[in-house]
Amino acid sequence: MAAGRSKAWTIFWFLFSLVAILLFAAAPIISALTAGSIASAHGCQLDEGSIHPCVINGTDYGETLYQFGVMGWFMLITVPTGLFLLVVWLAVALIHLFRRYRARA
Repeated sequence: MAAGRSKAWTIFWFLFSLVAILLFAAAPIISALTAGSIASAHGCQLDEGSIHPCVINGTDYGETLYQFGVMGWFMLITVPTGLFLLVVWLAVALIHLFRRYRARA
């Protein structure tokens, strides 16, 4: 029973770390796309050059949308780092599977 629980936790941690790496790498892109979608849906202008007013339900969200849009530039750091972490994750997963396979044989 303990081996089954250990295998389940191992799978959980491998999947959890994979999702965390992918979300880390994609977070700036998701942020910029969401800000662009919100601005577009409300007829507002959004660019990196300056803050434009964007009134939604009586409140100006222009500065907030601008900040989330500019966060897209963080992808220059997070995407390469995420790719590196993904390669490391894949190596660790393959080593783990290889050792588990050799232990059974």
